Amino acid sequence: MGSSPSSGPSSSLARSTLLKMGVGIAGVIALTTLASYLHLFDSVRTEALERLEAYATERSQREQSIFMLARDNQAILAKALEEKLRAPGEGTDARFERLFARLPDGTVRSRPEGFDGTRVPCVFVPKGVALDAELRQRILASYDVVAQYGPAFHARFTDTFVTLPEGPLILYWPSSPTWCQDAEPDFSVIALDFFPGSRPDKNPRREMTWSAIFADTVANSWVVVASTPLDMEGRHVATLSHDVLLKELMTRVASDHLPGGYNLLFRDDGQLIAHPELDMEGATAPYDILGEEPPLGDKPTPLGAPERRAHLRAILERMKAREPGQRVVELPGHEEYLGVSRLEGPGWNFVTVMPRREVSQPALRAARYVLLFGVVSLLLELGIMFWVLRQQISRPLLDFIQATARVAAGEFQVALNTSRKDELGQLARAFWLMANEVQRREEALRQANEGLEQRVEQRTGELKEAHQKLVESARRAGMAEIATSVLHNVGNVLNSVITSAQIARERVVGARLEQVGRVATLLGEHQQQGDLANFLVKDERGQHVVPFLERLGKHLVDERQEIVSMLEDVGRYTEHIGTIVKLQQGYAKPPLVQEPVQLAALVEDALGINAAALSRHGVAVERHLASVPPVLTDKHKVLMILVNLISNAKYALNEVPAGQKRLTVALERPSEEWIVLEVRDNGMGIEPELLIRIFQHGFTTREDGHGFGLHSSALAAQDLGGSLEAHSEGPGRGATFKLMLPFVPALARPRWSDSGETE
Repeated sequence: MGSSPSSGPSSSLARSTLLKMGVGIAGVIALTTLASYLHLFDSVRTEALERLEAYATERSQREQSIFMLARDNQAILAKALEEKLRAPGEGTDARFERLFARLPDGTVRSRPEGFDGTRVPCVFVPKGVALDAELRQRILASYDVVAQYGPAFHARFTDTFVTLPEGPLILYWPSSPTWCQDAEPDFSVIALDFFPGSRPDKNPRREMTWSAIFADTVANSWVVVASTPLDMEGRHVATLSHDVLLKELMTRVASDHLPGGYNLLFRDDGQLIAHPELDMEGATAPYDILGEEPPLGDKPTPLGAPERRAHLRAILERMKAREPGQRVVELPGHEEYLGVSRLEGPGWNFVTVMPRREVSQPALRAARYVLLFGVVSLLLELGIMFWVLRQQISRPLLDFIQATARVAAGEFQVALNTSRKDELGQLARAFWLMANEVQRREEALRQANEGLEQRVEQRTGELKEAHQKLVESARRAGMAEIATSVLHNVGNVLNSVITSAQIARERVVGARLEQVGRVATLLGEHQQQGDLANFLVKDERGQHVVPFLERLGKHLVDERQEIVSMLEDVGRYTEHIGTIVKLQQGYAKPPLVQEPVQLAALVEDALGINAAALSRHGVAVERHLASVPPVLTDKHKVLMILVNLISNAKYALNEVPAGQKRLTVALERPSEEWIVLEVRDNGMGIEPELLIRIFQHGFTTREDGHGFGLHSSALAAQDLGGSLEAHSEGPGRGATFKLMLPFVPALARPRWSDSGETE
């Protein structure tokens, strides 16, 4: 081999430029695809929300038409009645007596002779109402107006009626033509819920009012009363009303909805009017979202469940909290969007509920094509880059990999292309030199490694045998959880053994023993020439031989001492593994469901199983173990719980500075019925929202955790008749786990020895 030739800058620069260009193109394609995907996703989602807003607005306008018609009808009635009242009345008394009669019960009603309630209105005046001339005129004027317009309005409204503040009622209700004849003498229309809202003191602005909904048994429908007050010369003279049937509206709102969503209708005070799961048939009271009473009286409904009522309250509160003019809002905690609009007239809230997934899925479907195109472009670009890199770099690197495999297999004579004028050619020449050097060292270290490898192999075999015994013992005892913890500690110590062995091997491998061979060869050559003494005394190189041998001897003594120290560590670690295995064997007997247990000793055993890990992590252990009599319990389950809690506490202390890690284990008997075992640490703590999930199966906060330790511990505590609780004041404030066990004295039941015999 001669001197290394200079590398070819042009070919190296070309490959470097090509690689950078490929990476840049891939990055641009990836970023462009991602930006397009996000933009399209946001655009489609925005369009879906706009459609939701438009739908809610259009539906509210459609559904409010009946209420707008009621407003227009009553405006016509009010104008017509006012004109009638202002016109001079002639023959009022005679006409009044011809149409109406005072009955023996004190009431004034329509005369039954020739009366047909399906064609003309009826009149009812409760007993005790004084009929002066002015009131008679208002009754006749109201009768004429209702008779004129009532039949025409009946096409859309079940009835039309006028209520006078003194109590008279003029009613056109073809569905109940004999209502006025059947009414009780002391029945008062002005005492019903709808009428007070038309009085001046309750309605100073003299606006149209809407009652709460109620069930009408005659119409077999829920009804709302629309009323308009009429004042003349500052005096309330009449209230004009319609009963608006809601059955069709409620059915239409509940059944006609957007795909994937549903509609509901409710008042500001929380009275629910329409909902897909709201069945008002046979109900005695309307559904009150904010009320505490049964939602529909005695009628059961799915909406009566607490979670459903809470959901409806959340919708009502979110609707009230929205910004003015905001038509689409998000419902926090429920993954839903709300399209909100108000029905003009009664002011009811029409809400369309759309799950978030129904809004996002169309956006995802539309955006996936952009993502697919970007991925295809990226794959095409990467394919071109792959072809170029394979021709220029991958194949030479494959030769290096094969050469490395041959060297690793002990074949040091490798053939590489050392004629290349670039970096790969330089690497090939350096690799050839390295292979020769490794071959020389391999032979020198073979004998030294054999003894160490034999000892490591012997120790490894012993550890495997102990490991197998421990696993078999845990299987027979049904204590897989404890065995896992013990094996974890054995694994930790085994890591230390392997680490010490590897360091010793590296020390031996790193010894530059080939220098000794060179010195010996040099001395042998001069000895054959007969000038060894002259070489050692006068030759400049020979004068360095003796100091070199002295330093070499001292170095070898130091190396031997370090290797002996490492082997002693291996011995100590092995003895510690034997201690852990011996402790496990004490619990390898067949388990008893109930047996006398000294809980303080059981705590010490749990700490002993975790002793190696606690010591290695620098955890200080504090014990507060009260004197507690032996109790009857399943000691294996209690030990499993304690081992899990101590192991978790150790991991929770990883982020605590050295010297401040503290683990406290306490045993106390706070009452006659219970014993408390407490494991407390000052580690990372637990967030409040995680405390309710910490015992769930599969839940863990560690990357290498499995999520069944605390879950199985909680189940075991329940099997023991107790409980497992977790407390933490928050992140960085540590955590406390309390195991509550019932106190059952050991003398309360027969005691059993390890052999299974009674004592």
